[in-house]
Amino acid sequence: MTDWVRETLHRDYAQSLRVERMLYDSETDHQRLKVFENGTFGRVLTLDDVVQTTEGDNFIYHEMMTHVPILAHGAARRVLIVGGGDGGMAREVLRHESVEHVTMVEIDGGVVEFSKDYLPMLSKGAFDDPRLTLVIDDGAAFMKSTGDKFDVIIVDSTDPIGPGEVLFTDTFYGHAKRALTERGILVTQNGVPFLQGEELTNTMRAFKALFADWGCYLATIPTYAGGPMAFGWGTDGDAGAVSAEVLADRFAAARIETAYYTPEVHKGAFALPGYVKRLMP
Repeated sequence: MTDWVRETLHRDYAQSLRVERMLYDSETDHQRLKVFENGTFGRVLTLDDVVQTTEGDNFIYHEMMTHVPILAHGAARRVLIVGGGDGGMAREVLRHESVEHVTMVEIDGGVVEFSKDYLPMLSKGAFDDPRLTLVIDDGAAFMKSTGDKFDVIIVDSTDPIGPGEVLFTDTFYGHAKRALTERGILVTQNGVPFLQGEELTNTMRAFKALFADWGCYLATIPTYAGGPMAFGWGTDGDAGAVSAEVLADRFAAARIETAYYTPEVHKGAFALPGYVKRLMP
């Protein structure tokens, strides 16, 4: 009989992924990690049986959380990633030669180490890039204490349960804003609005109080099931108003090949359907 991993993140909805071969199954200090092979999605990483990333569709998530803020900013030199232990977010950020330094703060060193062994196709050497500084620490504690300033902050969190819960609080977002440069941009993972609407509303309420330009944008990632995923957007700069033509010029200058992101997708991602608009505070 074929084995399946069943994800029950949502109260009324579940999804299952077929396990062709289990490669890793172990408890860390924080959570239970599994890596298995699936015929469609390749290698799949789960934490406590909740899908975190897959070899097959991770490019959508990682491209949209990195290239949108970096190209909208236009002069991002210092980037902070909170979470992202698999290295996929660092991979995409470091494709921008204009980025001079990346700080990555991951609470669980075990995630980083086994990702190097079992998911090397996600990081693609990012952990060896001299521009990357890896900090093993609680993201909320780091954000509260850091004196550094960043042009872009990317919060690549798990869902707001367990170790990731503290990364969805008003206090955390306030500390994040303090760590931004004058025109800096904060982007966050905010779940699937159709199934996790309250999560998005709570974050947007905090962003509305903190930023002159706030909102969210969307992308559809197959294994984050239930409709498009929302990414929080907050800045006091004018990056949200950048034109498609300017984005196209910056994208061409960056000389980056993408599988999902385009300047047109970038602009269109901020066009929200009615049910998502109604979740805005």
